[in-house]
Amino acid sequence: MPRTRPAAPLAWIALLALLALLSGCASLGTVRTFALESELRAARGEPTRIWTNPDGSRTFEYATQPNGDQCWMYTIGADGRIVEQHDALAPANLARVSTGMTIAEVERLLGQHLSIQRFVHSGEEVWDWNIVNEWPDLVATRFNVHFVDGKVVRTSRSHIYPRESWVFGIGIGGGRHPWWGLGWSWPIRPRPYPW
Repeated sequence: MPRTRPAAPLAWIALLALLALLSGCASLGTVRTFALESELRAARGEPTRIWTNPDGSRTFEYATQPNGDQCWMYTIGADGRIVEQHDALAPANLARVSTGMTIAEVERLLGQHLSIQRFVHSGEEVWDWNIVNEWPDLVATRFNVHFVDGKVVRTSRSHIYPRESWVFGIGIGGGRHPWWGLGWSWPIRPRPYPW
């Protein structure tokens, strides 16, 4: 009589894989929506800033900078009902930043910034915001808006890499140089270019 392999181990592997996939879905939190200003204030407290809109409505800004990567904006009508709510640091909103916008327009669009850096030789002033990480091995991803004479000239993104221990991919040891790429992570300082 030929021996057959039991199907049980294969079924267990499939079940574990399914559970691993579903656990990733379960970790995604749902965004709470609010109907009234009173609900919003009771749940979130005082806003970071309150913006008055031309139509008489107000927008409450709830920023999470410097450590967070969201900035929730809630537009409230004259009757106290919330008519719009969105994350100002969502990719679709970041794409709305365009050349020629003023500092005030960008600040109104994206909310409170993380930091400002000035570059004397280029005449640029760069404002940045923490946004959702593009890769899991980064410490932070930042959205940068470059201003010259108070007007947007371009936008960019910068990535903050870890300073210590692990490297990209598989490495040996606990080196301090994550920019070496795949391979070894030597605990010595690299020689300056050219090698």
